[in-house]
Amino acid sequence: MKERLNLSRRLSTARGIGAAMLAMLLSLAVASPISDARAQAPVQSKTSALVEKINANTLMVLTAGSGLTYGAFASDLATVLNDGDDLRILPVQGHSAYQNVRDVRYLRGIDLGFVQSNVLGHYRRNGLINDIAEKIAYLFKVCNLEIHVIARSDITSIEQLRGKKVNFNQAGSGTQLTAIDLFTLLGIKVEEVNMRQPDAFEKLKNGEIAATVALTGKPSREIAKLRSKDGFRILPIAFDKKMLGDFVPETLSHEDYPDLIPAGQTVETVASGTMLIAYNWPKNSDHYRRIDKFVKAFFPRLEEFRKPPRHEKWKDTVLTASMPGWKRFESAEEWLKQSNEQNVNARRDQFEQFLASRNVSSKTLPENDRNKLFEEFLKWSSTRY
Repeated sequence: MKERLNLSRRLSTARGIGAAMLAMLLSLAVASPISDARAQAPVQSKTSALVEKINANTLMVLTAGSGLTYGAFASDLATVLNDGDDLRILPVQGHSAYQNVRDVRYLRGIDLGFVQSNVLGHYRRNGLINDIAEKIAYLFKVCNLEIHVIARSDITSIEQLRGKKVNFNQAGSGTQLTAIDLFTLLGIKVEEVNMRQPDAFEKLKNGEIAATVALTGKPSREIAKLRSKDGFRILPIAFDKKMLGDFVPETLSHEDYPDLIPAGQTVETVASGTMLIAYNWPKNSDHYRRIDKFVKAFFPRLEEFRKPPRHEKWKDTVLTASMPGWKRFESAEEWLKQSNEQNVNARRDQFEQFLASRNVSSKTLPENDRNKLFEEFLKWSSTRY
C-alpha cells in the first residue's frame, strides 16, 4: 500500500513538472514572435528613414545618347555636388535632347534634363506640346554648343555637300533636328543618313559618306582625335540673319583642334544654346523642394566647375543669362535676385568707403545726386570686381 502511495506521489510530481515545462515552452513559443518583432522594429524604422532620405535627396538628370557633351556635364554635377545621402545627382542617359523635352514634361521620376534652345523652339513652333511655355522652365543657360560639320578633305565648302550622303546622327536626336534646321535654312538638300558618331567617323574615313554633323561643345575630345592626315576637315558655316533666334555665330580655332585647323587659322560656324530644364513644379511640392536644393548647392559653387578637370564649357556659364520667351524656374530666379541684392549691398558699402576716403559724406548729398553717383559707381566697379 505504501509503495502504491509513493508511486502515485511520484507520478503526480512528474505530471506537475511536465505541465510546468509545457507551459514554459508554450510561453516561449508565443513570446518569440513578439520578441522578434520588437527587435526588428528599430531596424525597419531605420530602413524606412533611409529610404525616405535617399528618395527625398536624389535628382535624376537626363543626358543624351551621343555622350559628346551632356554626359560630361552631368558627370561633373555628380562629382562636385554629391554629398552622400544628403544630395545625390544621378545621371540618366536619355535618347536625345529632343526626347529630353518630352521626358522632362511627362516622364515620372525625371527631375532635370539638358536641351538645346532650338529644340525647345521647334516644339513651340510646331505645337508639339501645347503647354510647353507654362510647364517647362529653365534653371540656367550652360553654354553654346557648336555645330561641327566634318567632311572628307576633298570637300572644302558646305555647298559641295548638296546631294551627297551626310550623317545627321541618330533619328530623333537633338543633333538630327539641329542639322535639319541648319540645312533647311541654308537651302542645301542632302541625302540624310542616321548613325552614331563613332560609326559615322569610320564610314567617313572609308568614303561611304561625305560628311557628318556633330553638335557638341568645343573642344570635343572625340573630334580632337581626328587627324587631317587621315583625310578629315571641318567645314565653315557662315552665319545668316535667318538663323537669329535659334543659332548664334561662333568660331573654331587651332587651339580647339590642333590637328584639324592650321595654326593661326579659324573656322566659322554657328552654335545653339544649351539649357538645364525642369518641369515647372508648384512651390509647395516635394519635387520643387528637391530642385531648390540643387539650385542652392550648384549656384554658389559655379567657380568649382570652371577648374580642371571639369568640362571647358562651364567657363562659358553665366547664371544670369536669360533665355527670351522662356520662364526661369522660380527657385533659381529667387536665388539670383537675392544674390544680386547682396552684391548691390556690398557695392553700396564700398561706395560709402569710396566717398569717405575722399572726405565726402553721402548724407550731405541730395538723394538724386547720391543715387546717380552710386549708379555710376556700380558701372565703374563692375569692370574691376
